Amino acid sequence: MKINAFLAQRNMTQYRLAKLAGLPNATISDICSGKAKIEKCSAETLYKIARVLGVSMEDLIIEQMESQSMHRSTFDVFKSNVCHQVKDQGDLDFIIQTLESGIIRQYADQGWYAECLYLLAMVDYLSRENGLPLCNDYDDLRQMKLQAPLYPFSVVIADAVSNDQQRMKASMQQAIPEFRRFNIIESEVRNVV
Repeated sequence: MKINAFLAQRNMTQYRLAKLAGLPNATISDICSGKAKIEKCSAETLYKIARVLGVSMEDLIIEQMESQSMHRSTFDVFKSNVCHQVKDQGDLDFIIQTLESGIIRQYADQGWYAECLYLLAMVDYLSRENGLPLCNDYDDLRQMKLQAPLYPFSVVIADAVSNDQQRMKASMQQAIPEFRRFNIIESEVRNVV
């Protein structure tokens, strides 16, 4: 939920929030107008705003970190579900089921490129791990790449709270090549609980 909605729920002005949080009015104004991105604020600023509004820091930035579509689950939930499918079905059955279902192309046609490329990366990774040739039905999609790196949500939150990018840098270096090729930062697909 955006800060403006939290303010409206509490019948609070931007000025009052700034005063109670001990922040410059210009900072609150910039955040509320969209001029400054809330997810780029320091942990201290997020904490002060969250404390006054009576919400968690995550509540302030979750909307910006999640998918834009209301009908899609968060990307991390999607990734987790895929990893569980691999674990439950086994590599070969997962590859066969994914390729036969046509879901990769369906996601591409819907414009769900993160999901499309994640599944394709998983199929390519598992194919390499099992010494299988790549399915060339998706060579056109293999030319694609997400505009910006897509990091695990936990890494983004941890770096936002600590106001550094150490975890993001480490994640990029450890990413599985088939995923990194698409600008998806994924380093662990096997250890799911």
